[in-house]
Amino acid sequence: MKKPFTLAAAIAAAAAVLVPAPYASAATGHVHDKPVVTDVKTAVAFDFAAGESAENITVNSDGSLTISQLGTPVGKPPKLEHISPSGHRTVLVTGQSGDGILGNTRGPDGTLYYNVLSADASRSGVWALAPGGTPHRVAALPTDGFPNGLTIDPSGRTLYVADSKKSTIWAVPASGGTAMVWLTDPALAPAPASSFPLGANGVRFHNGAVWVSNTEQGTLLRIPVTSTGAAGRIHVVTSQVTGIDDFNFLSARSNVVFAALNGPNEVAVVYPDGTTKTVLTVAEGLGSPTATAVRGTWLYITNAGFAAPNVAKLQQGKINLSALFHDALS
Repeated sequence: MKKPFTLAAAIAAAAAVLVPAPYASAATGHVHDKPVVTDVKTAVAFDFAAGESAENITVNSDGSLTISQLGTPVGKPPKLEHISPSGHRTVLVTGQSGDGILGNTRGPDGTLYYNVLSADASRSGVWALAPGGTPHRVAALPTDGFPNGLTIDPSGRTLYVADSKKSTIWAVPASGGTAMVWLTDPALAPAPASSFPLGANGVRFHNGAVWVSNTEQGTLLRIPVTSTGAAGRIHVVTSQVTGIDDFNFLSARSNVVFAALNGPNEVAVVYPDGTTKTVLTVAEGLGSPTATAVRGTWLYITNAGFAAPNVAKLQQGKINLSALFHDALS
C-alpha cells in the first residue's frame, strides 16, 4: 500500500531540495536602468514560526487578497485568510495540524475554493467556502498525491488541480462530485530520480487553455481545452524557468507571465515567444517566492520563507509597463 504524502515529509524535503544556498544574482530585467518592477515593499509580514508560510494568492474584485498559509513548521495549522486593501487580516478557514492548505481560487459567484493536502482520506481534496457559508469538501483526492495549484474555468463549472506527485491535472466539478483525471503526461512529471517529487505545480485557466508550471523540469506549459472539454496538445511555452512555482498573467487578455521561482529566489517575466527576464531577486527581499498575482499595474508576491532566516511575507511592487514591453522588443 502506498504511504500518504504527508505535509511533514513534503516540508522536510522541500527545505533540502527547493532551497539552495542563498542566491546572489543581480536582476536582469532592467532596460536603460529602468526596472520592470519598482517600489517593491513588504505589504504584510507573516510569522513563519506560527505556521504562516504563504503558499498561494488570489486577487479579489474589490482589491482584497485571499492567501493560503501552508501551516509550517509541522504541527501548526494551515489557514486561508482574507487581507483587505488596507492590510487588515481575517482568518476564513483554519485547517487541521499536519495538513496543508495550498492553491486557492475564486469562482464567478464569489465562492472560494482551496486544496487541502492531508494524510486523512476524509480531508484530502478540494474544498469550498461560499459567501456567508461554511467550508465543505467538493471532491476527494488521493492521500498519496500532492494537490498543489488550483484554478477554475470562466464558466465556474470546472476546477483544475495540479497534482505535483502524480504527473496529473485533475478536473473537479465545482458543484461537487468525483475528481476525474483530465491529463496525465510525462510533461507534468517530477524528475525521475528526485528525492522530493514536485512536478506540476501552479495552474491557471487563461485564454481557452490550462497553463501549468513544472517545478523540477523548469517549464511552463499551455494546454488548450478542446470543444469537448478534453486536453489538447501540450505546448511548451518555455523551459528556462528553473524552480518555477506558481505564476500569473499581466492581464486577462495578455499572455505575459510573472512567475515565482522558488529555489532561485527570483521573479521572472515570461513573454509569449518564450523568452524570459529576471525582474526581482533577493536584492528586493524575496524569500522563497511561491506565487504572483496582478491587479492593474500592481504585482503581488507571496514568500513562504523556507530559507533561513525564514522571513515569510507578502510583497507588492509597481509594474513599469514601458520597461516591460521595451524588454519584449529589445
